[in-house]
Amino acid sequence: MNEKRVTVPMVRGMKKKGEKIVMLTAYDFTFAALMDQAEIDILLVGDSLGMVVQGHDSTLPVTVEDIIYHTRAVKRAAKRAMVVADMPFLSYQITPEEAVLNAGRLLKEGGADAVKVEGGRTTAPAIRCMTDAGIPVMGHVGLGPQSCKMLGGHKVQGKTASSVRALLQDALAVEQAGAFSMVIEAVPWPVARRITERASIPTIGIGAGPYCDGQVLVFADMLGLFTAFQPHFVRRFARMGDEAVQAFHAYRESVRNGSFPTLDESYSVDDSVLQVLDELTKQSPDTHWS
Repeated sequence: MNEKRVTVPMVRGMKKKGEKIVMLTAYDFTFAALMDQAEIDILLVGDSLGMVVQGHDSTLPVTVEDIIYHTRAVKRAAKRAMVVADMPFLSYQITPEEAVLNAGRLLKEGGADAVKVEGGRTTAPAIRCMTDAGIPVMGHVGLGPQSCKMLGGHKVQGKTASSVRALLQDALAVEQAGAFSMVIEAVPWPVARRITERASIPTIGIGAGPYCDGQVLVFADMLGLFTAFQPHFVRRFARMGDEAVQAFHAYRESVRNGSFPTLDESYSVDDSVLQVLDELTKQSPDTHWS
């Protein structure tokens, strides 16, 4: 494996070279280590952990402390991949100054290499302040899960002339504010293609078609681990959820019927120790073992 760590200039350079950027969400050490071994370019500690890990019905309950905790675990595993930490709801929307403080915590305490924020024109001032402070920022336009209540759910964006105009303005604002890349989520592919062709920074699509500079998926979706629902754009690259249920069932049956563990899966001791054990266990129950 190439041990050279992925950096912001490298990500920018991949767009110029026409190399696709590969990003997945990651929330713990074990899966992050496997992704890093597979040379995934960017590991996103997404606020999607609110649904995938914590069991909420949205990303809104996730806190900065939650993201810091999971970013630390992912960072320990990432030898090559860039680690990007999602900024959760209300951690950057109130004031640009508060955004800088929270983003700084994600870098200083969590070990993130960069942060990601949702929004376009309204978020641009916060992006500018963070980048001025030396914090690399990945933007996020189109569907913003943190705005799901305002949008009335997780709906495709950019399907009308007015929404396309707004989406293009958001993407331009993110770029001009200093973001080094941007996620485009749930946008018709022709719209995402135009943004990608126009933008000088890389675009990373999720439900935005094949013409973005890279792609991202929630790892639990693409592995078939999270099965509560399957977005239209998700491809199941494995059925690990089904395999896990089968394995848990087999384990339960093996324990109940006594076939697990076998003596080969157990520890033993020398005969001399067994003799001591036999002598001790023959003593009266009132006798202290010593």
